[in-house]
Amino acid sequence: MLKTTIRTSTRNLLAKQAIKSAGSKLFTPAIVSSNSISDCKKFEVRYYSTRSTVIQLLNNIGSKREVEQYLKYFTSVSQQQFAVIKVGGAIITQQLPELASCLAFLYHVGLYPIVLHGTGPQINEILENEGVEPQYIDGIRITDDKTMSVVRKCFLEQNLKLVTALEKMGVHARPITAGVFQADYLDKDKYQLVGDITGVNKAPIEASIQAGALPILTSLAETPSGQILNVNADVAAGEIARVFEPLKIVYLNEKGGIINGNTGEKVSVINLDEEYEDLLKQSWFKYGTKLKIKEIRELLMHLPRSSSVAIIDVNDLQKELFTDSGAGTLIRRGYKLLTRNSLEDFKQPDLLRAALNRDPEISSGSTSVASYLRGLETAKFKAYGDEPLEVLAIVKEDNVTGVAKLDKFLASKAGWLNNVTDNIFTSIKKDYPALQWVVKEDDPNTAWFFGKADGSFSKNGEILFWYGTKSVEEVSKLVENFSKESFGRQSGVFGNSNQSRSFSTLRSRQSLGLGLQFKRGLSSTANPNPPFKRGSNTKKAKVALIGARGFTGQNLISMIDQHPYLELTHVSSRELKGQKLKGYNKADIIYSNLQVEDIKKLEANDAVDVWVMALPNGVCKPFVDAIEQAGGSGNSKIIDLSADYRFDTTGEWVYGLPELNDRAKIANARKISNPGCYATAAQIAIQPLVPYASGRPSVFGVSGYSGAGTKPSPKNDVNFLNNNLIPYSLTDHIHEREISSQLGLDVAFMPHVAQWFQGITHTISIPLKEKLTARDIRTLYQDRYQGEQLITISGEAPLVKDISGKHGVVVGAFAVNAKQDRVVVVATIDNLLKGASTQCLQNINLAMKYDEYAGIPDDLVIRG
Repeated sequence: MLKTTIRTSTRNLLAKQAIKSAGSKLFTPAIVSSNSISDCKKFEVRYYSTRSTVIQLLNNIGSKREVEQYLKYFTSVSQQQFAVIKVGGAIITQQLPELASCLAFLYHVGLYPIVLHGTGPQINEILENEGVEPQYIDGIRITDDKTMSVVRKCFLEQNLKLVTALEKMGVHARPITAGVFQADYLDKDKYQLVGDITGVNKAPIEASIQAGALPILTSLAETPSGQILNVNADVAAGEIARVFEPLKIVYLNEKGGIINGNTGEKVSVINLDEEYEDLLKQSWFKYGTKLKIKEIRELLMHLPRSSSVAIIDVNDLQKELFTDSGAGTLIRRGYKLLTRNSLEDFKQPDLLRAALNRDPEISSGSTSVASYLRGLETAKFKAYGDEPLEVLAIVKEDNVTGVAKLDKFLASKAGWLNNVTDNIFTSIKKDYPALQWVVKEDDPNTAWFFGKADGSFSKNGEILFWYGTKSVEEVSKLVENFSKESFGRQSGVFGNSNQSRSFSTLRSRQSLGLGLQFKRGLSSTANPNPPFKRGSNTKKAKVALIGARGFTGQNLISMIDQHPYLELTHVSSRELKGQKLKGYNKADIIYSNLQVEDIKKLEANDAVDVWVMALPNGVCKPFVDAIEQAGGSGNSKIIDLSADYRFDTTGEWVYGLPELNDRAKIANARKISNPGCYATAAQIAIQPLVPYASGRPSVFGVSGYSGAGTKPSPKNDVNFLNNNLIPYSLTDHIHEREISSQLGLDVAFMPHVAQWFQGITHTISIPLKEKLTARDIRTLYQDRYQGEQLITISGEAPLVKDISGKHGVVVGAFAVNAKQDRVVVVATIDNLLKGASTQCLQNINLAMKYDEYAGIPDDLVIRG
């Protein structure tokens, strides 16, 4: 990912600098080692095509934050779930270079959209030249044998044209002109060779992406007997979307979006849940537009709420995908926006508490949710939010300045990515003609706030923003009051009382805002996320363990047996059904084989407080759905030990790594995704150095064979492992994606299996962007993990034999090379304990408000 922030209008200069600094990391293809003239020419084409796409990106993107945020968002799902892009036939004829350039950019940043194109204009042109007038019924082209021969020829020609253009730009693309869509006749007598899609074969598309090639599809379908049928490309794109459930469905057209027939302006965003009924009443909302939105609404109702549809011009593809403002028309289900004027108006107080826990002052422990809510009881305020409170804004009256103050503006990642923030701010602006608010200078969304303000003033690491003030006197009063309040809450980083301050209005805002840069020194900073060592709850909780046969399940059973408050009530295993549970002494438990209906009944009767899913990857969803659909009080907690929800973008699941993630967020979550074993150790070992890393850390990981599970394979065959080390999944391992997505840093991970039973060792090489000594780095780690009972920082490289059976992570070595631009860190973890069951127990304790370390044996805890 390009680490460049755009701060002024001189973007071409910055583009050149970015390309120069990126050097071989970004632009060197695999063929660079070849000495042949033809390969050198290929390299030159690849270099300049990639160079042009990066310049194109830099000319479209508004900020570094947006690029990084959206890349992380899009890479949080499997590659085939990124986007489905439907290309109109006219675009291939009229805008092929632009289309190829946009798709090349996505390819070069590691994104693989599924591209499906039409060919309507080309078909009409050929038929017209042959004196054949196209025939339509209800907007559907009648496709007889002669027309079908033209349709097939056009599709093959246009597909080849697009694939060829992409290959010339260094993009590996695969033409897929058949074998994807199965269909029956839509109405053979009426439309002849027109198909109604009955099924989608994913295999050719998935094979293309796994081979590193963009899949380029036509909308031709086949009957079971092999007859080719013509299918509308929009319909085909919708069917693809239903199968792959992508984050984005993109329709490229010449208009670049939906046009409001009354104003002639492009509609920026349509939130269907909020606006659809009102749109139906608009005079301009009719005919083709109405049908289009109706079809899109029907499609989105069958997709996750995180999915959206964009209708855009081909030149705006990057801007639509990678900026908050977008470019064309974005259509999503969204949520209805609600306002509240009292605490009693909040019908779901847990959602309110979860939203407030996003506030840095609350999450750091400086204040509490209860204290803030008590202040709201006597204050005059108006709160704004969407239904799940992905965004919460609270506006208070300010008697000192007379200008209302935006006291809280708290948004989740999903709230920012789905532009709920813009909708909330627009609602606030309708109600308040003038407003003031304060943001930390290092807030990653500062640029967004500048875009909403008429002016700003900065001091002591904070920025005062405002809009709607009428005079210099009013602004002076705002600044004076802000300065007084700022003096009492100076930041440790920006606390120098002699620090320069700037005043900005719209005319000079850019020179103040996006030009400010502050460098944080390497300082001893206490752990920003200390453990919850004491829990307030002592009430016993009932635990159901689904999938208890594996090593992790057995370890968790043993720990629950020693836990002061947890009691196992149900243990489910298909293979062990009817047998007595061993290793549990609190009660006699017989293994059952719980089915979906059994789980629904238990949940409806509130018979389980904590559901633990110890299932293989890809199996958990039906059980989770059953719990959510069962009714009951809805107070039960769900902990998933698989990878199924570690990349959740809905905001419903919280990633449960307490030492790195917000403990308050874990404590208030209903659904917690337990991290992977490799991923836990790697993140803990890398995270303190993320601000100082100059490139991709490389993780050489070796696990004992218990990590391969109980199902027989070469990776847990002790004879095969004897005097052996087995490398596997050396690229694109799921833990590689997990580590990278959580750290916000691209990480290379190379796993191996060794002959010992349990325990993992990581040797991690991290390039540094500034010179640091081993002592500096060790101090950084000690300060970051101060108070963490399950993390030990050592000056020596930890040994895997010492971690087996221990409930923590040891990080050490901190070997710095002579140039002081690279450090090697070694981390060890027991994959069955802190890598799985111990971490699960931590998450249960947090979610149930117990002592975080309850049930974790003292004699096994590693202490620093």
